[in-house]
Amino acid sequence: MAIIEKIKSNPRLKHLVLWMLMPKNQARPRLWVQWFVNPLKHHKGKGSLIRRRTRIDVLPFNNFVLGNDSTIEDFTTVNNGVGDVIIGDRTRIGLGCTLIGPVKIGNDIMFAQNIVVSGLNHGYADINIPPSLQAVETKQIVIEDNVWIGANSVITAGVTIGKQSIVAAGSVVTKAVGAYTIVGGNPAKVIKQYNFETQKWEKPSA
Repeated sequence: MAIIEKIKSNPRLKHLVLWMLMPKNQARPRLWVQWFVNPLKHHKGKGSLIRRRTRIDVLPFNNFVLGNDSTIEDFTTVNNGVGDVIIGDRTRIGLGCTLIGPVKIGNDIMFAQNIVVSGLNHGYADINIPPSLQAVETKQIVIEDNVWIGANSVITAGVTIGKQSIVAAGSVVTKAVGAYTIVGGNPAKVIKQYNFETQKWEKPSA
């Protein structure tokens, strides 16, 4: 049995390892993990930049990748505690965003400000237990290449946003968005789609 499986199968050992990696009731890693473990485990591409006033709450048991020539702006939080966070090349994560894995973000993406992308949901079925203590559920979010997401948008767990699409500011995206599509609203609905025959963005037919 591999060491990771041994840790997961032994509650006391799992509790000890988690305590070593991060303080009790905290989502961020201890300083020794940030300084000595994460630089060896996680990948930061050539020409990429993480601004000083970010929270990179990444732990070694899941992946964090920032592609070449990509930027994470100030006041953003990245958390891979329950799933990988993968960011492609030439992608800009704007001011004050929140990324919680599992999330896969493609190349040439534009995130505006204060966007929440979370592949995590807390359980709530048992009314005798606080949601914070119930099992979590994760579903990967996939954002394909060349997508532009407007300020104050929310992308919920399990959603895929197709290539060359746009999410209007203030949208809440709860369902998959096809490629070459503009969506907006709460919940987000299709506003326009690109017509390759006319080579124009057009409103969908009734």
